Amino acid sequence: MEDSIDNVKDCIRSFPKEARELYLNETVPYLEEPPSPLQFYREWIGPNKPCIIRNAFDHWPALSNWNPLYLREAVGSKVISVAVTPNGYADAVYRDRFVMPEERRMTFSSLLDVIEGKVKSSGVFYVQKQCSNLTEELPELTDDVEPHIPWMSEALGKLPDAVNFWLGESRAVTSMHKDHYENLYCVVSGEKHFILLPPSDRPFIPYELYQPAVYSLKEDGSFEVIDEDGSEKVPWIPLDPLKPDLEKYPSYRLAQPLHCTVRAGEMLYLPSLWFHHVRQSHGCIAVNFWYDMEYDIKYNYFQLLDSLAGAVGPL
Repeated sequence: MEDSIDNVKDCIRSFPKEARELYLNETVPYLEEPPSPLQFYREWIGPNKPCIIRNAFDHWPALSNWNPLYLREAVGSKVISVAVTPNGYADAVYRDRFVMPEERRMTFSSLLDVIEGKVKSSGVFYVQKQCSNLTEELPELTDDVEPHIPWMSEALGKLPDAVNFWLGESRAVTSMHKDHYENLYCVVSGEKHFILLPPSDRPFIPYELYQPAVYSLKEDGSFEVIDEDGSEKVPWIPLDPLKPDLEKYPSYRLAQPLHCTVRAGEMLYLPSLWFHHVRQSHGCIAVNFWYDMEYDIKYNYFQLLDSLAGAVGPL
């Protein structure tokens, strides 16, 4: 029985190596202009490879309009949802809990006061609510962008499920995770720093089950963690790729993350099921388009790899 498990582990270890040899790039390549729909599908969506696309949304008014003065005039009085945490990590493992942010309702101008340092406040603030928060909470800004990316919509034969708006402090960090979306991430101002790992590296990435909880601000300005009673445990990645604990998670030594910075005016194509960790410059603004992935044979293969990785344990 042990020999059989060792054989499976050997196969799992060789799987990511073969993926790199066959089709994965050692860095995230740049495209100097948007591709045709057919070209993009054949060269990037089909092979499930990331790239950074320049000159893809130069025509957006947002690139010149979205400064604090304009935003205060356009949406300053709008009440929006802002994620607030004590440490910048929303939807992340903290000690033995999976902790979600306090979702605070505040005006856009009040958020800008915090980001610009005009007001001191406890916690780290980040507009990161998904579910198409740009169209749902800030429809006044939609004329400054596009409702969808035409060549992507044609390539996939569908419109995006969601268009999301992101704005936050430099201390706000998105912990390592994956999404079931084809993601076009457009940086309007500032820059975003991504750590990317392909789905084939899943065997090297640890998952554990955690009691879900939420941050809550106390009267003295500190935060407490409150359990969500009755909720099922959440599978999440406890490893921080910025400072991985290789003694606790030795398999991660075999992972080969890609690092890239996406600057203002650039668009990252982040393929479905790729693991990613995100940091940003202070006050960075971005808009992303989530297109639902195809649940085809690639998804089926990933589910098999995910199950095997969970069954055999550390490599």
